[in-house]
Amino acid sequence: MEAAPADDERLRRWRMVLGAEGAEGTGRTLTGRDEAMDGALTALYDEGRKPAGRSGAERAGGLGASAPSVVRWLGDIRAYFPASVVQVMQRDAMDRLGLSELLLEPEMLESLEPDVHLVGTLLSLAKAMPETTKETARAVVRRVVEDLERRLATRTRATLTGALDRSSRAGRPRPRDIDWDRTIRANLRNYVPLPGREGAGTVVPERLVGYGRADRSVKKDVILCVDQSGSMAASVVHAAVFGAVLASMRTLETRLVVFDTAVADLTGQLHDPVDVLFGTQLGGGTDINRALAYCQSKITRPADTVVVLVSDLREGGIREEMVERAAAMKASGVQFVTLLALSDEGAPSYDREHAAALAALGAPAFACTPDHFPEVMAAAIENRPLPVPDTGR
Repeated sequence: MEAAPADDERLRRWRMVLGAEGAEGTGRTLTGRDEAMDGALTALYDEGRKPAGRSGAERAGGLGASAPSVVRWLGDIRAYFPASVVQVMQRDAMDRLGLSELLLEPEMLESLEPDVHLVGTLLSLAKAMPETTKETARAVVRRVVEDLERRLATRTRATLTGALDRSSRAGRPRPRDIDWDRTIRANLRNYVPLPGREGAGTVVPERLVGYGRADRSVKKDVILCVDQSGSMAASVVHAAVFGAVLASMRTLETRLVVFDTAVADLTGQLHDPVDVLFGTQLGGGTDINRALAYCQSKITRPADTVVVLVSDLREGGIREEMVERAAAMKASGVQFVTLLALSDEGAPSYDREHAAALAALGAPAFACTPDHFPEVMAAAIENRPLPVPDTGR
C-alpha cells in the first residue's frame, strides 16, 4: 500500500535529518534535488564516513583539501539552501573541517555568502593574506559593511538627531531661539487673570525654553572604546559601521579606539569603515584599563561626553584600576555605557564580577543588538536611564 502524501513527506524529512547511515528505518530513497542536498550535508556533517546511498553508489564524506572541491560545494549549498542556512553551513565548515586557510584564495572568497562572521574570519587572517587575495577580501568586507549601513544608518541619524535637539534646550535662550510653544506650556501654572477683562489673562514666563542652534557647533563628544580580542569580532564590525555613521553627524565629535593589550586610535579612518576594519587586529589579550586611560586623556568636556565601552570585561590588565577609571569618568559627569556585545549573536560570555562592579557605579553592563543601539545612544545623550533589554532573568 502506498504511503499517504503527508506520511511520505514526513519520511522524506526524517531521511534528510538522519542522513544515510541512520535512516534505514524510513525506507525512503532520495532522488534528484533531495539527493544533491543530502550529498552537500553529508560532505560537511558526516566528514570521514562513507555512507552508502540508496542508489547503491558509495558517497564519501568530506570536502577534500583542495579549493576547487570546496568552491563546488559552496556553489551547491547556495543553490539548495537559503542564505541564512548557507551562512551557518559556511561557519560550520570552517570550524569542523579547518577551512580557514582556504579563504586566502580569491576563487574561494568569490564563492562565499558574505556575513558578519565571515568578515571576522577574514580580518583575523588579514596579515597572512597574499596580495592576490586582499582586494577580493576587501570587496567581500565592503559588501557586508554597505548592507549594514543601509539597514542601520538612517534610523541611527534620525534617532540621535532628535536626542541631540532635546538635550540642547536652553534654560536662558536668546530671544530668537525661544520655543514659545514649549515655554507657554512650561509656565501654565503662572497664568494670571487680567483685571476687568473676563476670561482674559496672561502667562508669566518664569522659565524660558529654547533650543540650541543646531548647525552652529558640536553638541556631544562620543568615544567608542572597542575590545578587539577574537571573541568580539562581530561587535568590532558593527562598531566600525556605527562609528562611521556617528562621525558623519556634524553635531557629534566621534572617536573610535580599539584595543587588545595595546591601544589604537582609528578616528582618522572613520570616513571608511572598511579601512577601520582592516586597521584592527583581532585576537590577543585584553587590557581594558590601558584603553580607558587613553580615552580618559581625550576627554575635554566631561558633561558633554559619552563613552561607550564594548567588551566582554575579561580584563588582563589592572582590574581595580579599570573600575576606578570608570568611576572617575562617571564622577566627572561623563555618560559611561558598557556593552558586553554589539551584535545579533544572543547572550555573550562575560566577566560577571566586573559587570556587577560597573552596575554598582550606575553603569549597567548589557548586550545590545545593532537595532537597539540607537535607542541606547539617544538615552545616553539625553542623560536619562538606559533602555536595558529585558533578558528574562
